[in-house]
Amino acid sequence: MKSRETLIRLKKFHVDEQRRKVAQIETMIAEFERMAADLEREIRVEQDRAGIHDPGHFAYPTYAKAAIARRENLKRSVDELRTQLEDAKLGLAEAFEDLKKVELLDERDQIRERGAENAAEQAELDDIALMRIRGTAPA
Repeated sequence: MKSRETLIRLKKFHVDEQRRKVAQIETMIAEFERMAADLEREIRVEQDRAGIHDPGHFAYPTYAKAAIARRENLKRSVDELRTQLEDAKLGLAEAFEDLKKVELLDERDQIRERGAENAAEQAELDDIALMRIRGTAPA
């Protein structure tokens, strides 16, 4: 059963790794969304300061153009991370399912072993009882 215990530890480690991966991606998404919101505020402030809200205008602030490009890059990154997050969640579900399968097999084997031990113990007690009945065993 030593190999089964090792397999269970390995599966638990894999589940923990997948959980960390999901948490890390969720953190990155939240951080990128926060950064995009900050850029959005900075863009509005820069547009209000310049009095020009049309990015096509010749005098549109250069900083606002750069901030818009950066914000769009962050939004694309968030979209890509959401796809990775879904994949990571599927990986976590699969890892958890694998762990549960191995744990159920281990539990089933333990029940079977306990049943065999109980049967052997009962057989031994039955033999002792028979010997006492026959008078061959000391009291």
